[in-house]
Amino acid sequence: MIPIRGLYEVAIRVKDLSKSEAFYREILGFEIGIRDERRNMLFLRVGGQAGMVVLQQDKGTFPTQHFAFRVEEAEFEATTAALKERGVDVTAPVFHKWMPARSVYFSDPDGHDLELCAPMQKS
Repeated sequence: MIPIRGLYEVAIRVKDLSKSEAFYREILGFEIGIRDERRNMLFLRVGGQAGMVVLQQDKGTFPTQHFAFRVEEAEFEATTAALKERGVDVTAPVFHKWMPARSVYFSDPDGHDLELCAPMQKS
């Protein structure tokens, strides 16, 4: 067995890097790690040292994808309210019994399906 301990980086293709940067920084609070202007890429830190999202500008066509980000159960309601206050169209919270977790879904500027998932303490 390979002892994988988590996910460190994921790359997301976007049409307009500056528009996506504004969304991921201003709405989700990601912080700049490094900007690679030569390759039209922006590395963003997620939750401090929790991992990286790399926004890669691509003017071509590409399928939309799904990305889920973990939030704490105690912060789930406030996080969902903050998205709505920023004008993000979110689904009603969904309860996943099999995890267990609560999730809220929304889209980024390129139509990627984003999820904030709050794993719940098992009782």
